[in-house]
Amino acid sequence: MKKYILILLLLISCSENNDREPEIVQKRSELIIENNVFKISYNENKEQPNWIEYTVKDFVKVADRGNMDFYLEDGVWTSNDADYYNNPWDKGHMAPAGSFTDSWSNLEQTFSFVNCALQKDNLNRGEWRELEEQVRDWAKNSGPIKVRIELKFSPESVVLSTGATVPDGFYKFLEFNDGSKKCYYFMNLNTDKNWDSYEISCN
Repeated sequence: MKKYILILLLLISCSENNDREPEIVQKRSELIIENNVFKISYNENKEQPNWIEYTVKDFVKVADRGNMDFYLEDGVWTSNDADYYNNPWDKGHMAPAGSFTDSWSNLEQTFSFVNCALQKDNLNRGEWRELEEQVRDWAKNSGPIKVRIELKFSPESVVLSTGATVPDGFYKFLEFNDGSKKCYYFMNLNTDKNWDSYEISCN
């Protein structure tokens, strides 16, 4: 009797696994997600964003990130903690937490894994962060700044054993309140120059 029960349980388990398989097969190359902080095109195949848009404004800080960490989104196949374990890749915010401390709700939304990219630790904590701070200073002095980040991928992009694809680099496009623009490109490598050395032509 116990033998038959075990076989039945195994059959049920296999059936449940088969039921979940189509969800894995039907990953989307572009899923548009929009909230109060950002609009993002997410690639479930790469488990990384394709691009993201947000606006940086002058604000009064009311929230602090404290021990906040990234969280998974229901119904979206994203990277997760395993992709960032014991390797040189940081959980890089695309829409920066520091630009959305004007409310707890906005700050929390920046910690979604859809807003997270595999970013070289030295880049994330160095020139990328310094440019984010500079954008906040510019917004404080000259008004809101529209930001668009595009992640660069290629056939040579590294795919981790955990499934996520590492971006080759990051474009950051800034549009100021007066219509002027600044554009930057950072390869996903250690940085060895000041952030302003990564400025490129917007044309």
